[in-house]
Amino acid sequence: MGGRSELTPYDVAALRFGVSGMLLSPFFIWGRHTLTWLQMLLLTFFGGLGYSVLVYSGFAHAPAAHAGILVNGGIPFATVVISCVVLGYRPGLRAMLSLLLATSGIALIGYQSITGGDSFTSGQWLGDLCFLSAATCFAIYGLLLKRWHVHPWETTVSIATFAMLIYLPIYVLFLPKGITLVAPSLILLQCFYQGVIAAAAATLLYAYANQTIGPMKASLMLSLVPGITALAAVPLLGEALGMATLLGVILVTCGAVLGTTNQAQR
Repeated sequence: MGGRSELTPYDVAALRFGVSGMLLSPFFIWGRHTLTWLQMLLLTFFGGLGYSVLVYSGFAHAPAAHAGILVNGGIPFATVVISCVVLGYRPGLRAMLSLLLATSGIALIGYQSITGGDSFTSGQWLGDLCFLSAATCFAIYGLLLKRWHVHPWETTVSIATFAMLIYLPIYVLFLPKGITLVAPSLILLQCFYQGVIAAAAATLLYAYANQTIGPMKASLMLSLVPGITALAAVPLLGEALGMATLLGVILVTCGAVLGTTNQAQR
């Protein structure tokens, strides 16, 4: 909804980091820290700034259904690829099958985007590229969380604080804004959703899931998002749900269900 309004992607990111930073920075200041400053910066870049700005930029060019599939479907794929290349992880047959299903769904959406009649003139391909880049950022973030054994609460307050301190000065001084062009009700809605639900609650819950069931299974759980995104985009945003998108939703969701029931992935 924010991406379809006069708000720029940078406005939405400012609301996300501004609200969450103001709410959680006191806990960061008075809390106990086990991470180094470099570790906090890396988590903030991959799990906060890089991921969020790329997703919001993608919403300005591509349909919300594509985000649900390419971001949340791409995260488990990127997680396994990075784990295999960097950490020497070797997925089993069931894990490979779940990834194959998820990747097939992603490929369907990518094919539809590239071969669509106005995909290049509308910039839809650029939005999809942003979504895939965001998925890669989040996959790196999830693997770093597990490798460093970061407490979920410390992760949440650190990202909120560092993202606010880094992003808001850049936004105020240099980035384009459209926040004065929208109704106060939309700003309040975005403040609550982006700052409280997405930046605070979702970050905390994902970090907890990452530590308890592992980054592979936690990332595959995110693949359940596309079905909700694509279906909700029809009444809320007026987006059409084509056959390719619907089939992509089904494939990615099946891959997620298959992968998250594989106990060996922990």
